[in-house]
Amino acid sequence: MRYPIAIDAQVQALALDEARAAIRTEARGLELLADALEGGFVALAELIGKASGRVILTGVGKSAHIARKIAATLASTGTPSQYVHGGDASHGDLGMITQSDVVLMLSKSGDTRELEDLANYCTRFDIPLALITARPDSRLGRAANILIPLPEAAEACDVTAAPTTSTTMMAAIGDALAVVMLRRRGFKAADFHVFHPGGVLGSALLTVGEVMHPGERLPLVAFDTRVGDAILEMTSKGFGCTGVIDADGRLAGIITDGDLRRHMADGLLNETAGTVMTPTPRTISGDALLTEALRAMTTLTPRVTAIFAVEDGRPVGIVHLHDCLRVGLV
Repeated sequence: MRYPIAIDAQVQALALDEARAAIRTEARGLELLADALEGGFVALAELIGKASGRVILTGVGKSAHIARKIAATLASTGTPSQYVHGGDASHGDLGMITQSDVVLMLSKSGDTRELEDLANYCTRFDIPLALITARPDSRLGRAANILIPLPEAAEACDVTAAPTTSTTMMAAIGDALAVVMLRRRGFKAADFHVFHPGGVLGSALLTVGEVMHPGERLPLVAFDTRVGDAILEMTSKGFGCTGVIDADGRLAGIITDGDLRRHMADGLLNETAGTVMTPTPRTISGDALLTEALRAMTTLTPRVTAIFAVEDGRPVGIVHLHDCLRVGLV
């Protein structure tokens, strides 16, 4: 691997040792957290599930950055959420919080003075307050309705005890909460795409129905269509194939360039589509993710360049490999 500067071997070894030690310290903290999670976490999940409003995430300092991240993760996975900075709350932003909301506060010490006004506001207006803290017996801990205590764990920064392991544990609790809530809400990957329409992630979460070519763009011929006419259908639609449908409109087979080559002989053009087609072609549902269509085209044998989307056996669209390229999936 190339580096922009020369690195002394001793310096590199020391840096890697320190970095690995920090990561392992945080990993131990996460193991302790996984074992320590108890009823407070479950109570918070239940409360959020029953709330008609949003989850309000708040904190100060490093905890504020984690609170903002948790709010974004919850919102993107189907739980309406909003971040409110603890300091700004005392200067007008309390108006963003309603009695239908649930407040989740992050404070390692539980004695963050900038959060006291917000905690008092929750008490005054009977707004549920949950707290993630390392000190449940703190002032904020006594004000909270629900406590999620952080286990005693060494910070990765052993020189200044800067928030490292503790903020990692807070972020992990937020991720765990998002996972629990999305499963309870029956949140699907297709729902996730609604909130992530852009970029590679958006492309990966597109459905077949959003990309397929429907209606008149579908290359289709009847069972008894002449092969010559089937070739015209293939040429005019431009997918390199045509589907063959039976009398009930169900997809019975497919004709590709390979099928034509395998049946090349005098009189081929006057044969019927049903005699040269490959029966039971590969198909997919319009509700399936586009990534599933790509996998079906490129990883199964034989590989194909197009796949039909069907409903009750009837073709409703077609997806070509080029469509995956067009939306940036490959």
